[in-house]
Amino acid sequence: MTSLKHITHVYFIGIGGIGMSALARYLHEQGKVVAGYDRVITSLTKQLEDEGIAIHYDDNYNSIPETFKNTAIAQVIYTPAIPSTMNELSRFRESGVPILKRAQLLGQISQTMTCLAVAGTHGKTTTSAILAHLLYKSGVKMTAFCGGILEEFKTNYLCSGTDVMVVEADEFDRSFMQLSPDIAGITAMDADHLDIYGDVATFEQTFHDFAGLLQGKTLIVNEQVVIDGIKVGLNSGHYKAINIVIAGGAYHFDLQIGLDIYTSFCMQLPGKHNLSNALLALAMAIEYGVDIEKLKLALVTFKGVERRFTYKINTDSKVLIDDYAHHPTEINAVYQAVREMYPDEEVLAIFQPHLFSRTRDFMNEFVLSLAQFDKLALLDIYPARELPIEGITSQVLCSKIQKLDKKPAVVTVLDKSDITEFVEEMNTRIVVMIGAGDIGIEIQKLTSKLLHHEL
Repeated sequence: MTSLKHITHVYFIGIGGIGMSALARYLHEQGKVVAGYDRVITSLTKQLEDEGIAIHYDDNYNSIPETFKNTAIAQVIYTPAIPSTMNELSRFRESGVPILKRAQLLGQISQTMTCLAVAGTHGKTTTSAILAHLLYKSGVKMTAFCGGILEEFKTNYLCSGTDVMVVEADEFDRSFMQLSPDIAGITAMDADHLDIYGDVATFEQTFHDFAGLLQGKTLIVNEQVVIDGIKVGLNSGHYKAINIVIAGGAYHFDLQIGLDIYTSFCMQLPGKHNLSNALLALAMAIEYGVDIEKLKLALVTFKGVERRFTYKINTDSKVLIDDYAHHPTEINAVYQAVREMYPDEEVLAIFQPHLFSRTRDFMNEFVLSLAQFDKLALLDIYPARELPIEGITSQVLCSKIQKLDKKPAVVTVLDKSDITEFVEEMNTRIVVMIGAGDIGIEIQKLTSKLLHHEL
């Protein structure tokens, strides 16, 4: 694998991705000349440009400066989300410039610091963000590559030094097998990405393979995860949250470690899944050696991650919540959290399915998780890297929900252009918008329109 030690120029294909942009920021901070391509202009690419990173938005190899094509000093990083037929990627492969996948670069960096890696099909972004926050606020010299934008810092890259690396260990494309973790956490192992793995057994085996990277090191797992390691949980484990009380929209709890009990912890995020995430992050930080009293002070100040149960509007007349959930288990967690916060109010959910294959593989699970809401609208499936699959549409998902005995009062498929009118027509105070595709753009539009109407 190519070392970046003598590389001066790094070109990112897909630089606007949440994982790629954090790496671009890291290398830029390290003094490398960084540039890249992305398909669309976003708030994240604009931030990168403001920070001095050149980005262009047309797939045109000839427009790339020649220094990034110099085989002696240049390096290309790409994300698997980029089609292999993309012109720039194909031309770079012909040029002889060394090329690495994003995961390979992360793997290289993980060898230079003590690596704290968070894996799992759900919760790894929030857990790694909490862990990064805990270490940063506790004075640890750390570098974090987060899979989401931290609300407090408005960035997915956090750096106060290079003693420790915090990173999401992504199971997609077996990326996490490139890492060299010293302490790892696994939040969940619910099947996903079956378009990549083929079957559940192969998917689960990859997590066991990841755990195998921790030989003689520290593996910490959520209580439901069926891999041997230090268990943490709300109900069982070496690390356990006890005496849990909800007050003022926050969780108050005591932390039990073995037979020892540490009192008066507080976390502001709603949802028991987030309490589990916080517990895993605390365990990883404690296993690394951070003082528990410092962690207690740090946890209460964690403000969350964008698009993870994020309040876009929170007034007496309207509550609009934005969440990245794209798997039935995650939708269940969102429902539990919103029902816990608003037990006696109707909830309208607008969901954009992500990937035809995921919708096909978990069709029945999606039906049951979505049917819990009082009112429901589905947007068309966001294809991402996929081509359509015959018989797999939002209309099919909608019809299956409509056939249930216990179903939402409203179940419909909605065009993006009709979202605002639909929300106003439903006249429901609590609105949750869910999905991992481009629904985030629609949420911004809806937020602006609703706030304008309130003025």
